[in-house]
Amino acid sequence: MSDSLKPEATIEDFKRLDLRVGKVIAVEDFPEAKKPAWLLSIDLGPLGVKRSSAQVKCYEREELEGRLVVCLCNLPPRQVGPHISEVLVLGGVEGEGAVRLLRPAPDCPPGTQIA
Repeated sequence: MSDSLKPEATIEDFKRLDLRVGKVIAVEDFPEAKKPAWLLSIDLGPLGVKRSSAQVKCYEREELEGRLVVCLCNLPPRQVGPHISEVLVLGGVEGEGAVRLLRPAPDCPPGTQIA
């Protein structure tokens, strides 16, 4: 990842993003992924359960199950190996490429919109 700023975005650009709180309800192995990843099932409240391929192998399965995460929900589905990734789980990328997941406040229910 580069340390330089990306092109300027407008508030309208930001408003188009559907960011929501999700709760990881299942974590599956994903041996077909090109880079080490988990296949997550995420409860998004009124949006239902969505799946995501997440390159977050720095977390053990037990650390992810039941965890609240921040998801970008309005990207088009993406084929990742034999699976469809329906949402993007957000995190900070560290120097070695490890992704540290963003964590919403513990009292936010699944599906809560993030503004």
